Amino acid sequence: MKIIIILFKLVSLCLFLLTLPCPALADTPENRACLECHDGSKVIEVPNTSAYAQAGEKRALTPLSQAPYGRSVHSRMRCTECHTRITNPKPPHQVGKPDTIDCAACHESLAQSSPQPTPATLNVLSHIKNYQHSIHARANRDHPDFLNATCNDCHDSHTFTLVPQDKTSPELATWKATIPEMCGKCHEDELEDYSASVHSFEFYKKKNAKSAVCTDCHTSHGDTGGGVIFKLQSIAKCAACHEPQLNTYRNTYHGQIARLGYGHTAKCFDCHARHLTLPVKDAKSLTHPNNRLKTCQKCHDGQHRPLATSGFASFTPHAMAHDFNRHPQVWIASRIMEGLLWGVLGFFWLHACLWFYREWRERKHSQSELRVDLAALGIDPTRHVRRFSLLWRVTHLLFALLVMILIVTGMTLLKSESGWAAVLIRFLGGPENLALIHRVAAVGLLDLFLIHLFYLLQRLLRDRHFKWLGPDSLLPNRKDWMDCRDMFKWFVGMGPKPRFERWTYFEKFDYWAVFWGMTVMGTSGLVMAFPHLAGTYLEGWVFNVAILVHGQEALLAVLFLFTVHFFNNHFRPAKLPPPEIVMFTGTQSLTDFQQDHPAHFERLLASGELEHYLVKAPSRIMTLGSKLLGVLLIMIGMALLILTTSTACSFV
Repeated sequence: MKIIIILFKLVSLCLFLLTLPCPALADTPENRACLECHDGSKVIEVPNTSAYAQAGEKRALTPLSQAPYGRSVHSRMRCTECHTRITNPKPPHQVGKPDTIDCAACHESLAQSSPQPTPATLNVLSHIKNYQHSIHARANRDHPDFLNATCNDCHDSHTFTLVPQDKTSPELATWKATIPEMCGKCHEDELEDYSASVHSFEFYKKKNAKSAVCTDCHTSHGDTGGGVIFKLQSIAKCAACHEPQLNTYRNTYHGQIARLGYGHTAKCFDCHARHLTLPVKDAKSLTHPNNRLKTCQKCHDGQHRPLATSGFASFTPHAMAHDFNRHPQVWIASRIMEGLLWGVLGFFWLHACLWFYREWRERKHSQSELRVDLAALGIDPTRHVRRFSLLWRVTHLLFALLVMILIVTGMTLLKSESGWAAVLIRFLGGPENLALIHRVAAVGLLDLFLIHLFYLLQRLLRDRHFKWLGPDSLLPNRKDWMDCRDMFKWFVGMGPKPRFERWTYFEKFDYWAVFWGMTVMGTSGLVMAFPHLAGTYLEGWVFNVAILVHGQEALLAVLFLFTVHFFNNHFRPAKLPPPEIVMFTGTQSLTDFQQDHPAHFERLLASGELEHYLVKAPSRIMTLGSKLLGVLLIMIGMALLILTTSTACSFV
């Protein structure tokens, strides 16, 4: 019974509300005089003074019936508050040009007169400021006496109501439905394209209120007319509905350069069309398989950039590494690189932690290995052992500098979402300079690698007595595997520390990791540096794999070099305080040599060859210079590590 009573009251309330009159225009003498002619009972034509009007064209004045104009935000105002030039209520009125009605001045005056402007008032002031810098506020090219668009062209002052803020409300969808036609009054060609687009189909046919209309892409008041800022902002606007595609786009060179603030690479509308956006399956779509190559050739035209070749058409700018069914090659490459990344880092980070714990414990308890009494053997304990020749030291220094340059320039793109990346690319002079520096450094590193390889091979081939798996060889052998096993036993107190020969297993890993890195980075880098050549002979998915592999391998190099390599050589307790300068001076004290390579020391001592390796200790100036250089390189490396890990990498 109570439910019936409640329903009856609700129905009665609804019927009562329906009987209420619509809000009316302000009932003033001036308004009553205006309504005598403008009540909607007759059509009144006046010369059309719009910038887009034809010569002599006329337009009909909007009839001011009580509804819907009575519901507008201006319904309580007097007509003459806006039409200030009307002094004679009898027609014809001499009202001057329409642009003499200054909406901005009125709203600014209201804000100044209010001791505490409301959020709505502040919002209007913001729109006014944006409009004044927009393309709509500029003089029309063909009719300089008129602006491209005034407030009243978009906001009919007699019918304007506030835009609903609830994105799910039917009123908002109703309001959005009027936008294309309103904009199309001036932009007829764009309206025609939009009407045939997938966005229009979704909005009007499928009733999807979330689909885009003009104002979703073009800022209502701040449209600057297609400049670089607008083009870059358009990416974020597309992402409002297409976020997964944004994430994959940002993994490409196009997306990285755009995120750094440069607009010369492809953006969403370059590939998907500005207004005539069509589904990929549509034969007229720019992204249809039959049209993709032509679309790519709009930018890669053979003039400003090398001409796009067949492989471009099968490149996928939105390849998702987690989707095996759609992008199996990228999925496989991603799994391999992630496994390599975390496998290598996981092993060596554990290795470093255990090593630090063991050495720190021994150092704390003043434990050290027994060393040979050099004085008793007639050996001057102040002498040093020559470990590296000048060629090896110069090669190492050049390699370190070139790698750091490559990391700086490469990570600027890979970490394009970071604030420091945008600052750095501007400091270097923009993307073109960044690419030039990166490629010059890459060529330098490749040349250095090839020279080292040629020198090493010719020397080994001339030495017929060289043992390829002997103690002086950098090739991994059985002893290395045994040393690695025994090292972990020593970490946990289950055995003595292994006695290393000339090269330790972790030094050999460092050395051969360069060969792997040069192969992977070099191959993928060449594919990206010469896409027109690669695209002539290879499928487009190779570009996707090259981008992913290049980024992952670069990340692995940064994390390994500046954590594992730095720890092994500079930051473990036995080497503190850093830096270890043997790679700069080329020599090592006999004390350190016995500790780091006891088996090699004993072999040289037993064979009588130790004397051939003994040299004077480096001069004080050489030692100080080497330490300063070492500290500088360590600081640069740690800075690069911090910058690289400041935000999560997009590939991982």
